[in-house]
Amino acid sequence: MGELAAALSISRATLHRWVGSRDQLLGEILWDLGETALDIAWPDAEGRGAAGVAHLVSAFVHTARDSEPFRDFLRREPERALRLLTTKASVVQSRIIAKLTALLNAEIDAGRLESPLPVPDLAYLLVRIGESFLYTDVITGDDPDPAKAHAAITALLT
Repeated sequence: MGELAAALSISRATLHRWVGSRDQLLGEILWDLGETALDIAWPDAEGRGAAGVAHLVSAFVHTARDSEPFRDFLRREPERALRLLTTKASVVQSRIIAKLTALLNAEIDAGRLESPLPVPDLAYLLVRIGESFLYTDVITGDDPDPAKAHAAITALLT
């Protein structure tokens, strides 16, 4: 935060008033990147309904897995990263769930998807499936695998 304040030619106190804590700033940055990835992936998804949703989540996992700055952040600060990305400690997970809830509702309203669960629960589960296969290197030491996320979501939705 000190380096950022210096680069902006402001005091650290001013920076904290503008953006809050380092974790709050990181959460907003991570959300912005995540939202952009979702907004790019959905129009390019192969199909709609269950197939499109599975493609969306696996494309999101693929994008995050291939982002070198994101992977560096996970390697340097795994506990902070997981706290900011997978808990209520930041805005990231709740906003992704909200975005998926809206998308799922649109697919259901269009008659392209039937939800096996209440939609907010399904959105939460889809996010957790994506997280499970995105953060496997931090959690279990295995390589992140978008194909496994795709297969799990396809099995859930079909």
